[in-house]
Amino acid sequence: MKCAVLDDYQKVAMSMADWSTVTDRMEIKVFPNHFDNEDELAAAIEDCEIVVIMRERTPFRRPLLQRLPRLKLLITTGMRNASIDLGAASDNGIVVCGTGGGGEGTTELTWALILGLARKLVQENEALRSGGHWQSTIGVDLIGKRLGLLGLGRIGSNVARIGQAFGMEVSAWSQNLTPDKADAAGVKLATSKEELLSSSDFVSIHLVLGDRTRGLLGVRELELMRPTAYLINTSRAPIVDREALIAALSSGKLAGAGLDVFETEPLPADDPLRSLPNVLATPHIGYVTEAAYRNFFRGIVEDIEAFLNGSPINIINYPASPTFVQE
Repeated sequence: MKCAVLDDYQKVAMSMADWSTVTDRMEIKVFPNHFDNEDELAAAIEDCEIVVIMRERTPFRRPLLQRLPRLKLLITTGMRNASIDLGAASDNGIVVCGTGGGGEGTTELTWALILGLARKLVQENEALRSGGHWQSTIGVDLIGKRLGLLGLGRIGSNVARIGQAFGMEVSAWSQNLTPDKADAAGVKLATSKEELLSSSDFVSIHLVLGDRTRGLLGVRELELMRPTAYLINTSRAPIVDREALIAALSSGKLAGAGLDVFETEPLPADDPLRSLPNVLATPHIGYVTEAAYRNFFRGIVEDIEAFLNGSPINIINYPASPTFVQE
């Protein structure tokens, strides 16, 4: 039996867990490179009964799944992956399993982006390294500023708690957010999405991509934000209209953006989001921490072992396109 591990960018898959319980029963092929071409991907893994994928780096839609007749087990990190066609997997007799979650890395990266933008860390660091002008920017204070959260689930609530520790006023909104949930987090419930956007100095997105969240922030919504405001997205890129965001950042209608997610990943070399001076961007590393990876790969080995023993665990049976879930 053969197993493929895809998108091991850091080349750590085999060192993050003890694979000895399964290596005597299968051959493991690890691919550190990302496959942009479906034909090349299908050719590389067509002889594999098991495929392991990292989050949503490589989509598994019906056309690809139909090209993999030997595939019996598909494992994703986490228990939610909208890039897998679960219906097609079921039609082709493929079991889809997940693992435990990714810890608090996304919460921490959200704050790295907020602080980096507020204190102009990239500009100041580049100037220092190049021998440029000493102290060329003026930072934005967080204390007393308004942090607006789109979504108040696990991650959103943790982001709120840290904002409160900085002395920020924190408000939140989502279509499903109740006054009781907001009160429990010590957060003001915004009366509407529009009110949250127009009153916040920093807006951070913590919603799962679905039918009702795709394109949630477009031209009209971004125009409601203050020209001194910053937008943070560590959730999913399609929640924000890409062209509207680029236009707002290019024109100065928005002070800046902190982005960890993009519609095309890896981000093309000529993408304007790589070069806009008011964008602080990272390559989707919110979940990329040692604790999360150890949790992921430990769960992957457990899933494989259970499957080989005839009793699969952590089988995913959620809808392929959740509508309005908060992270």
